[in-house]
Amino acid sequence: MLGLMQDWPLTLDKILDHARTWHGEREIVTRQVEGPIVRTTYAQVHERAKRLSNALLALGINPGDRVATLGWNTARHLETWYGIIGIGAVCHTLNPRLFVEQICYIVNHAADRVILTDTSFLPMLLEQRGNMQTVEHLIVLTDADHMDDAALPGALCFESLLEESSPDCVWGGFEENTAAGLCYTSGTTGNPKGVLYSHRTNFLHTLTSMQVDMLALSGRETVLPVVPMCHANAWGLTYSCPAAGAKMVLPGPKLDGESLYELIESEGVTFAAAVPTVWQGLLQHMRGIGAKFSTLKRVAAGGSAVPEGLIRTLRDDYGVTLTHAWGMTETSPLGTESSPSAAVAALDVETQLKYRAKQGRPPVTIQLKLEDDEGRELPHDGVTFGRLKVKGAYVIGEYFRGDGGKILDDDNFFDTGDVATIEPMGYMQITDRSKDVIKSGGEWISSVEVENIAAGHPKALMAAVIGVAHPKWDERPLLLVRLRDGETATPAEFRQFLDGKIARWWMPDEILFVDDIPLGATGKIDKKLIRERYKDYSLPDGATPAAKG
Repeated sequence: MLGLMQDWPLTLDKILDHARTWHGEREIVTRQVEGPIVRTTYAQVHERAKRLSNALLALGINPGDRVATLGWNTARHLETWYGIIGIGAVCHTLNPRLFVEQICYIVNHAADRVILTDTSFLPMLLEQRGNMQTVEHLIVLTDADHMDDAALPGALCFESLLEESSPDCVWGGFEENTAAGLCYTSGTTGNPKGVLYSHRTNFLHTLTSMQVDMLALSGRETVLPVVPMCHANAWGLTYSCPAAGAKMVLPGPKLDGESLYELIESEGVTFAAAVPTVWQGLLQHMRGIGAKFSTLKRVAAGGSAVPEGLIRTLRDDYGVTLTHAWGMTETSPLGTESSPSAAVAALDVETQLKYRAKQGRPPVTIQLKLEDDEGRELPHDGVTFGRLKVKGAYVIGEYFRGDGGKILDDDNFFDTGDVATIEPMGYMQITDRSKDVIKSGGEWISSVEVENIAAGHPKALMAAVIGVAHPKWDERPLLLVRLRDGETATPAEFRQFLDGKIARWWMPDEILFVDDIPLGATGKIDKKLIRERYKDYSLPDGATPAAKG
C-alpha cells in the first residue's frame, strides 16, 4: 500500500522560489571582483537567475548539458547556479586552485559546453582554450565596462546577456533524481574524478544541514561562506541560506584576514564557515590590531582537522563557538558535526572541548562503520583505528562516467580513505588519511593527532607531520612547524609541549622549523607535496623511538 500524499519532487529550483516568495527582500552582500561592495536580494537573484536560464536556452543548452562555473563567492556566481539547474542542466563547479592542466582535463572529461568565469581566471582559460574540446562559449561574469573585447575574442558579457533576456522562464518540471551538480575530487591520486549530485540528494542535504545539531541555520543569521563555492557546494550553504532566509555575505576574491574581518564587522556576520587555515589567518590579523568580534557567535570548520588550541582560543578570547565538521565531495559534503549530545553537554567545559575537537556525530541521513584491512567491523571504543566507511541519503554511488569502477562494498558502504576511531558516545575522530598514517614497528601513529597538538603551541602558526623511512622501525614521524611571525623556538620546547599529550613512542624523531607549509587546492595541508620534498630526508644518526608505553 502506498501513501496518499502529494507528489512534490525535491528539485532545487523550489528553494530559490521559496526565498523569493517568503523572504525576497533579505540581503545578499558581495565584495565584487571589480572591488566595490554591492547589495542585492533573493528576489533580485531569482529574477536574474531566470534571465540567465533564458540566455542559456538561447545558446542551445539542453537538460543534462554541463555548464561550468569558475568563480569566486559572489552573487553573480550564485545566480549562475540557479540559472543552470533551474532548466535541468548540470552546474559544474571548477576549482581555480587546481593546476591549469587539471582544469583542462576536467572540462574535457565533463564535456562542458559553456564556462561562466570571473575576470580573474581569464588568463588561465585563454591559455588552455584551444585544448578545451567541447566548450562553445565563454561568459564573463562582469559588465560591459569591464569587458576587454580585444583580449577576449568571442567571449560574452554576463550583464549584457541578462539585459537582453526575459525573466519569464519555467523552472523545474523534471524528475527529482535529475542531475544537478558536478564536482570533481582534487585528484591526489590519479586524475580527478567527478561526483554527480542529483536534485534530490542536494535537497536532502539542505534539510539535514539546517538542523540544530548540524549548521543550525535560521532566518535570523547573517552568514559568511568563506568556503569556496567550488568546494563541495560550499558545504551546501548556497542552498541552505536561501532555504532558511539567512542574509548572505559573500567575500569575493579577498580572503585575507583584514578583508574578512572588515566584512564580519561591517555586515554583522553571526555565523561563518571556512577551513582551519582561514581562521588562523584571521586571528593572526586580529591579534596584530588588538581586535574583537562584535557580532560573530558561531563558526564551522572542516576540510582538515581543527587544532584544539584554535577551538579554545576562539572560545576563551573571542567568545565564538567553533563546531568541527567532517565530510567530503563524495558526501555532498556534510557527514558529521561535533555539536554536543545531551551526555556531552552535561560535562564540564574542558571535557566538552575534547569532544568538540573530534569530527563529531552523523545525522539521521548518514551511516558510519569502521573496518580493518580484512573487512571485519571494528568496535566503537574510541581506541581502535579502522577504515572509515559511509553510506546514506546523499553519498556517492559511483563516479561520473564510471571512473574507478565499483566503489561500494557489498553492503553499499563507500570507503572514505580515512582512518578513524568512533567512541562509545558516537563521536568519530579522523586519525589520518589511509595514505598518511605512519606505520612504525608494526603500529600506527596518527600524524593528524600529533600535528594538531603541536599546532596548539603558542608559538606555532601551523604544523605538519609525515612519516620518513627508518631502517629499523619502517617509518618514524618528522614534525614540520611554521612559527608565528616574529617568534623563535627550539625543538626541545616542542618536545616538552608534546610530552604527556601523546604516547612516548609517537614523539617525532626530528622537529624542523620551516618558512612554508604548502596547502592543496581545498586549503588542506598538502602532504603529497611535503612527502615529495622530504623523500630523501635522513633522520639524525642514532635516532630511535622512545620505548612504547
